[in-house]
Amino acid sequence: MAEEKKTKKEETKKPIKQTKPKTETKKKQPVKKTQAKKTTTKKPTEKKEEPKKKTSAKKPVKKETKTKTKTTKKTATKKTEEKKPEPKKEDAEEEEKKEEEKYRVKKKPKISKEIKDKLVTRKEVKNRTPKFIREEYHRYKKIPKNWRRPDGITSKMRRNFKYRGSKVRVGFRGPRDVRGLHSSGFEEILVYNVNDLSDLDPKTQAARIGGTVGTKKRMEIKEQAEKLEIRILNM
Repeated sequence: MAEEKKTKKEETKKPIKQTKPKTETKKKQPVKKTQAKKTTTKKPTEKKEEPKKKTSAKKPVKKETKTKTKTTKKTATKKTEEKKPEPKKEDAEEEEKKEEEKYRVKKKPKISKEIKDKLVTRKEVKNRTPKFIREEYHRYKKIPKNWRRPDGITSKMRRNFKYRGSKVRVGFRGPRDVRGLHSSGFEEILVYNVNDLSDLDPKTQAARIGGTVGTKKRMEIKEQAEKLEIRILNM
């Protein structure tokens, strides 16, 4: 029995010894492959370093060209500055006169201070007056916006309901002395030919050319008005 037990122990020990060298051989094989790879990677690095040296030699050539261009530009600008002629005083005065002739201040009327103040109040009243629009213009396409006094039995605007807009009343009028005057203060008078300008007072009255007058007559009226110092409102 004792001999049989010894033989079994020996049999069990033998396979353990065989497994150890197998693991060692497997570990050594990948180490050799990595060493071979490292030797191969060193070769292309040495080749790449050679073209870099060639580019370094070309750089100073470019710098020399830049410096040459800069010097040429500076010399060109100096020559142009020297060649520019100085502006003459006579030419500058002529240009100023031409600018003054192009724009002329519009003529203003000779009015008293009271009328000037009333023109200001008229403007303030007009700014706060509402737009008088016809009743129910938004309901039907056939009804225009132009003002008409409401006179229906059930009309809400006639009965002064708030949501129906305001009616035309006397309280919205401006001062009486300024009614019919232009915003500049002139009294407007229609003109259709050159002879109508002779009746105007250039201090308080201004001309408005009629819509039916042609361009030829308009130019004649304009020339005559400049001679008589009369202001034309629609030119």
